[in-house]
Amino acid sequence: MVPEPKLSDKRWKKEHEAEIFLKSLEESKKPSGKRIWVIDTPPPYPSGRFHIGSAVHYSQIDMIARFWRMMGRAVWFPLGIDRNGLPIESRVEKDHKIRAHKLDRQEFLKLCKQTLDKYEENLISVFRLMGMSLDWDQPYRTDSNEYRTLTQQTFIELWNRKLIYEDNRPNNWCPGCKTTIADAEIEYKTVNGPLVNIKFHINKDEYIEIATTRPELIGACQLIMVHPDDKRYKKLVGKEVTLPIYDRPVKIIAHQEANPEFGTGAMMVCSYGDQTDIKLFRELGLEPILLVSPEARMTDKAGRFAGMKMREARETIIEELRQLGLVNKIEQIEHKVPICWRSKDKIEFIAMPEWYLKQQDFTDDIAKIADKTKFHPKWSKQLLMDWNSAVNQDWPISRRRFYGTEVPVYYCQEHGAWVPKPGQYYQPWKQDKPCPICGKPSKGDTRVLDTWMDSSISALWVSRWANDQSWFNKSFPIKVRPQGKDIVRTWLYYSLLRTFQLTGKPAFEHAWISGHIVDEHGKKMSKSLGNIIWPETLVEKYGADALRFQGAAEAKLGSDIRLSEERIAGAAKFVQKLYNVSRFISMFELADQPDQLNPTDNWILSELAKTIKKSIAGYEELDFFVPANEIKNFVWETFAPHYLEMVKSRAYDGDAAAIWTLNTVLQAVLALLAPIMPFVTDYVYRRLYQESVHKQLMPEPSQETMHPGELIKNFNEEVWATKKGAGKSLRDSIKLEIPAELADYESDLKKMHNLSN
Repeated sequence: MVPEPKLSDKRWKKEHEAEIFLKSLEESKKPSGKRIWVIDTPPPYPSGRFHIGSAVHYSQIDMIARFWRMMGRAVWFPLGIDRNGLPIESRVEKDHKIRAHKLDRQEFLKLCKQTLDKYEENLISVFRLMGMSLDWDQPYRTDSNEYRTLTQQTFIELWNRKLIYEDNRPNNWCPGCKTTIADAEIEYKTVNGPLVNIKFHINKDEYIEIATTRPELIGACQLIMVHPDDKRYKKLVGKEVTLPIYDRPVKIIAHQEANPEFGTGAMMVCSYGDQTDIKLFRELGLEPILLVSPEARMTDKAGRFAGMKMREARETIIEELRQLGLVNKIEQIEHKVPICWRSKDKIEFIAMPEWYLKQQDFTDDIAKIADKTKFHPKWSKQLLMDWNSAVNQDWPISRRRFYGTEVPVYYCQEHGAWVPKPGQYYQPWKQDKPCPICGKPSKGDTRVLDTWMDSSISALWVSRWANDQSWFNKSFPIKVRPQGKDIVRTWLYYSLLRTFQLTGKPAFEHAWISGHIVDEHGKKMSKSLGNIIWPETLVEKYGADALRFQGAAEAKLGSDIRLSEERIAGAAKFVQKLYNVSRFISMFELADQPDQLNPTDNWILSELAKTIKKSIAGYEELDFFVPANEIKNFVWETFAPHYLEMVKSRAYDGDAAAIWTLNTVLQAVLALLAPIMPFVTDYVYRRLYQESVHKQLMPEPSQETMHPGELIKNFNEEVWATKKGAGKSLRDSIKLEIPAELADYESDLKKMHNLSN
């Protein structure tokens, strides 16, 4: 009589996932021990609905936590929410059709918080659906008074160390966000635009021709520059030209920065067209003419063009130059322009006072820290090194916005700027404070800090720097920083910089850098393209295990992961396959290990050993592509179709060796898959072995032995093909000779295929 399986449902029910999640909540609370393996979890930003890319990204960070726990480590996987900065302000402005600068500040902050709370509910629900083993009891939020107090404490500490200073210098200005932004917050967009060749007259009969994409900045030109080796212009160096329209003389000089290959080889040096202009104005001591306003309009210095938007001014000036006969030619070219990575507005370069954090002095330190940090994958280290090498100015850290940690600075008319004592949360824009020297009222700064000033101290927050020395000693440096490759230049770089400035040590032992989640055609998911996939829909249809597994199995770490419903549906078939195998094995009571195993049993244990070794090696590199595919191939290509079918007869007959081997392999497979597929593995393990799989240690491989594994599988496939060709069912008897090399497996093969010699 065939025994009843302990897994009574014939199909895996994804509804069990919620039940398993509730049972597993205790596993992820803050651990104790001499050394705590802390994951500096990327605090997600709740400024919109959480899409599938974020869900898959965070599920892989969860795999890191689950794997290390199963390696016996005391893992803390904290939950943080990033709630400061421009993204939420932009969302509120869009949702409410308002402008922050035209609304009462307190009212605007209230709207930001309400919107954050709404979107936070969504991301928390997605995290739960995905089975995240976070510490749900101790979440932190970067807009809390406690977190902002720590951010301000780091500012005050660095101020006292003379690493923060104020300066009035040209910076990247986003007209849409109405604030200064750092170089790390800039993207470059390729656009088509006119390259205008303009005649700049030296005298009535002589001129130099200049090609420019920004003729609207002619009025801010202070020099004409040519390369020293450019023979075309050697006789003109030192002469003066008259600026078209503005009738102002400027000098022609020779300088290495001029590019003889671009346009005519002669260029305007204006305040400010790009970073090269900024550098040259500083180097050559030129007096800037501020032609562009913070609203990206022409200023009064532009004369009759004042008040025009940049594009309107460009078109108007080109037309006037045409009428004056000063345009030699216009061609449309592709060129890159800097844009704000949040608003996507074109960047202008405008001078105004901002607070700066020194970073140029620390590039060598960051390079040394990178050498001490283990990167996953190894090549991703170069992303950091490339950015670090490109740092050529200090970090502007103040922002002219509202929803963020306030700059903790006050201004006394007699004694200048000062900072209060650390340890409490300050809102200088709300109220004045008495000067600590003279006692007179000091006005508070109205600006906030760059949001990366908050998020870059997440490693210090989770390690309790300056708040709990005992915990800090056990948890720092942080074990791993997991994050996407797109924010290496911001979150990773700034975290390393700030942590080193405050502790003198590297922040992390490991840096895990993932690729992007893209659609099936390799395109970035966006609302405008209509290719966003929402995780709730797919989890409802296929279960979180399928989504997590496909995210892991699709691509090597660091590569972009292509996702589609079809791919996830395929992963759901593997979840069901694993359940089917488990259900079959659940028919047989777990037996003690027998004194002797059958050669077939030894063969599958040897195959299992190879799978364990390769899977653990992949896990240790934090590359889940390796274990996902190794285990899938083992289960689908070897264990289920070959070994399981070969020992069915023995198992039904109660053979202890077959039953013990089946359970041993299943236990190992469930444990190996648990970090990737936490639900079905835990459900089966609890039903069959009365414990949570997540409390088990990763399996250790037995010694590999030599077996003709490929010959076994080839023979089985030959038999199946022969029966199919003869119109027989797989159960029908067939006369076929077993190769001599498979003599040790003859008994199992005969029963499996119903063979007769």
